[in-house]
Amino acid sequence: MRESQAYIERIKRVNRQYQRLELAVHQSLTSVLAGQALLARRIEKDFESERWDPYLRKLWFPVDLHAGNLLTIELSAHEQFSPGELLSIIGPIGQPFRFRQKLRNILLIANQTTPAPLLMMLPSLLKRQVSVTMVLMGEARAYDTSHLPGEVEIIHAEDDLSWNDMVMTLGWADQVFAACDPGDELRHFADILRLMRERRNDVPLNYAFGVFQRTLPCGVGACHACVLNLRGAQKLQCVDGLAFDLTTLRMN
Repeated sequence: MRESQAYIERIKRVNRQYQRLELAVHQSLTSVLAGQALLARRIEKDFESERWDPYLRKLWFPVDLHAGNLLTIELSAHEQFSPGELLSIIGPIGQPFRFRQKLRNILLIANQTTPAPLLMMLPSLLKRQVSVTMVLMGEARAYDTSHLPGEVEIIHAEDDLSWNDMVMTLGWADQVFAACDPGDELRHFADILRLMRERRNDVPLNYAFGVFQRTLPCGVGACHACVLNLRGAQKLQCVDGLAFDLTTLRMN
């Protein structure tokens, strides 16, 4: 992980809700993997060394990686950006997603939030012919999926978070990755875990993971503001995450 400079090369509006920023980044960021994130801040000139500050940055999840040191970020269309804007980037933050070696079917869940933290895994999984289903819950049901690969099955959950063939979907999935509204992540993750336990005989270790999106004050494990309580241990979201096994989390 290091601090580097990037600039916005181009902006593409993918639908009414979201835009994609194509960033020209330092070569060190071209190794970013699905599950890792960036801490970004706008700057006005190269590095601004006299005002350098690791804090108060936005947590951005890349959604795609391209040749030529280009990364794509998906953000709300309401945020204003311009091509050529400079950015200070700290990253990669966190650990890559831990996929099972024999992975045939994967279930992705977005509950009250954009599925952006889950999107970077799609190209590699589809290339490996892994079947992908994405369930959109709550406000996430309004997310326009027309720009996602056609091979991804999209399911819109009901108000009670259930959906048709839910038992079959959960039983079919080799792993589940979920992203929730960062304003109340633990409660939403607890709801998802409860649904799984109601509809499966068991929820084993390394099956269901929650991807945390809460603001990270430093991103390097120095401030300990992102400590999470796990059963028998404490972990740092920025260093040990950003995904954690839901069965190990203390939800209260």
